[in-house]
Amino acid sequence: MNHVRKGDTVMVIAGREKGKQGKVMRVINDEQGKPYRVIVEKLNIVKKHTKPGQGNRTGGIVEKEAGLHVSNVMPIDPKTDKPTRVRSKVVDGKRLRVAKSGEALTN
Repeated sequence: MNHVRKGDTVMVIAGREKGKQGKVMRVINDEQGKPYRVIVEKLNIVKKHTKPGQGNRTGGIVEKEAGLHVSNVMPIDPKTDKPTRVRSKVVDGKRLRVAKSGEALTN
């Protein structure tokens, strides 16, 4: 089960952006389909040098979000607003992602 999904609010727990929070925009999977990297809104900004071309007439330096390794982020518990581990719980025949406090994670 994936502990991080698109739309989750996460906190970065390691690296240059440690302690910052953001919303997951995209989850990138590896060849086996397991989550590998996440792109978090307004975090891990890198500068990409682009050449002029068909889609980009001017070229130049573009700032964009780069991926963070999935092990370096933790979902935020909606109850306590702190990073939490994720558990699974079956409710009415459906498996839900649940924070350590027992609060269900959205999505």
